[in-house]
Amino acid sequence: MTFSAKDFIETDEGLLFALIPAAPEQNKLLCFLRYVKEPTFGWKKYPTQQANRFLQSHYPEYLYYSAQLDAQVHAVPSAKVIKHYQPKPSLQRLVQRAPCDQVEADVHTLCALLQATGIELSLLGITGSILVGVHNAASDIDLVCYGRTIFQQVRVQVAQLITEERLSALSAQDWLDAYTRRSTSLCLSDYIWHEQRKINKAVVNNRKFDLNLLVEKPRDLGLGYKKIRTVCLQAQVINDDYAFDNPAEWLIASAEISVVICFTATYTGQARAGEWIEVAGVVEENAHGNQRIVVGSTREAEGEYIKVLRHEPAILP
Repeated sequence: MTFSAKDFIETDEGLLFALIPAAPEQNKLLCFLRYVKEPTFGWKKYPTQQANRFLQSHYPEYLYYSAQLDAQVHAVPSAKVIKHYQPKPSLQRLVQRAPCDQVEADVHTLCALLQATGIELSLLGITGSILVGVHNAASDIDLVCYGRTIFQQVRVQVAQLITEERLSALSAQDWLDAYTRRSTSLCLSDYIWHEQRKINKAVVNNRKFDLNLLVEKPRDLGLGYKKIRTVCLQAQVINDDYAFDNPAEWLIASAEISVVICFTATYTGQARAGEWIEVAGVVEENAHGNQRIVVGSTREAEGEYIKVLRHEPAILP
C-alpha cells in the first residue's frame, strides 16, 4: 500500500493520524495525531501539545524521534493501520454521489465550478476533516492538487472565478479567524499581505477552502541533517520553483547559507524570486558541511518565519 502526505491513517485504538511529507523509518509511518475517538464525544480534534500529552500518557510507543527530520514526531507501524484514507479516491467518490450535508454540497459546488473551467477533477483530492468524515457545519474545505501544473491551473481559475463573483475572496473577519488559528510571528497586516497574493484560499457559499499542492514524486531533500543553531538573516530570493511544495524551498543569494526549507504551511508560497526576505529559523548541517535554514523545525514553529521586505499594506475587503 502506498502512503503519502495528506493521507490519514486510523488505528484500532480509535486514533486518526495525518501523514507528513517524509519517508517511513523502521517500517513506521511518520505522522501527527489529529483526532481521538472518545466514548461520549466521538471524534475530537487534538492540537499538537494536547496530542503529545495524550500519547505520552496512553500510547508512548507512537512518540518518535525522526533521524531524517532531526525532530520529534509521531509514528505508526504500517501493521497497526486498520484504515487508510486517501484524498484523491475519496473526492471522486464524494462528487459521484449525492451530498450528505451542506459541507459536502459545497464541495460539489466548488468542484463543478472548477470542472466547468476545464480543471480535471481526477487530479484533485480532499483532505482534512472531510476526508475522514468528522467535519461539522463550520468546517473548511481542504483541496489537494496532485502536481505543480494542476495546482497553478487551479490558482489561475480561482482568481478568475473571484473576478466573476462566482467565488469570493476572504473577508476581513475570515482573515482574522485564519490568523488567530495560525501560530505565526508576523503581525496581522503582514500575515494578510502575504496570504492574499498566494491565491490558495477563497470562499464558496460562505465556506472557506484551501488549495494544497502535493507532488507525488517529491524531490530528494537529503538525509543526515542535524540542527546546529538558530539564525535570522536577510537575503534576496533567486529561485522559487518549489515555493508551494511540501516542504517548500527557496534558493537565496547569501554568502552564509543558500537554501531555505519550510515545513509549515503558514509560510508556503511566502516569497517570489527577486524579492528580499527576512528569514528566521534553524540552521541544519549534514556530514558534508552543507547547510540550510529550516522554518518549521517544530510543528508550532515558534519564532520562525519568512517575511518579504519592503511591501505595501494589505488591502482588505
